[in-house]
Amino acid sequence: MSESVYKIINLVGSSTTSWEDAATSAIDRASQSLRDLRIAEVMKLDIKIEKGKPAQFRTNLKLSFKYQD
Repeated sequence: MSESVYKIINLVGSSTTSWEDAATSAIDRASQSLRDLRIAEVMKLDIKIEKGKPAQFRTNLKLSFKYQD
């Protein structure tokens, strides 16, 4: 039986439109340099406020990927 090892990293994506777009942005960027992404777990959502209005949605993710042989 083959055993696997996974690495977990934290990422923060941002978007001016939504938390979903912020998460997608972080995953898209990570996929450019990491292979075999597995699971993204949302750890925290927050909004940067400027002049009393939402300016940026931020999604903090815990992202796992498989170590390659």
